[in-house]
Amino acid sequence: MRGTGESLPTALARITNSDPTVRAAATDNALREVTHQNTIYEATVPVALYAAAILNHPAIVAGDFDHDVETRPHRPTLVRLLEWLSDTSYDADDECVAIRERHFGKGFLDEDREMRAFRDLRPAIFSAVHPLLGHGNAVVRDAALIAAIPLVEHPVLTPQRAELVDHARRLLTTSIDRHNRDRVLDAMKAWGYDASALENADDIAARERYARLKAEHDSWWAANGTGDYSEDPPF
Repeated sequence: MRGTGESLPTALARITNSDPTVRAAATDNALREVTHQNTIYEATVPVALYAAAILNHPAIVAGDFDHDVETRPHRPTLVRLLEWLSDTSYDADDECVAIRERHFGKGFLDEDREMRAFRDLRPAIFSAVHPLLGHGNAVVRDAALIAAIPLVEHPVLTPQRAELVDHARRLLTTSIDRHNRDRVLDAMKAWGYDASALENADDIAARERYARLKAEHDSWWAANGTGDYSEDPPF
């Protein structure tokens, strides 16, 4: 956890303040304490539980939506919390576990109690996120979908994928957000759904660019990776 964590209780309490400026500052302060280098900290689990629990708090639900959420100086607290839950869930997803197991061995997850605890929490977080898939604001709906995608890797939640695919198709017909489109397209492909009819020219260009960068990255490591080389590849 970054810092001492002493400010967390105060910051968390202020996230539900009636003043949107206070909410925004408190949210940034609280989440900053438990966000660093894609790491799941001991405090991440209780903060995630708290964030999920207040998604339907009156101050969170009603606030910050009087103006265009894309252009306000501070994104609505509800969207900010969903984005943090999404990012944190991706930091603990199956791909991250597989990468760490390649580096640290198959018993990695047995040793990392914090990541294991967060992964066990996914059904509870999903229960809080799920109602927001039908929110009246499109930005909130999209943020809820992107947060839900990594959560349904949990074995209990895999049946929920079919519902998320319906929401994913809706997002692909309405959103131009590159990050969200990439997340949705990757998920549909991983789940065995054909989304090619929903791809646009930008999606195809992005996919080709990512593939090219990955090939360059793999080629560089094949030529230069020695196991103890610390310099990042030049791209």
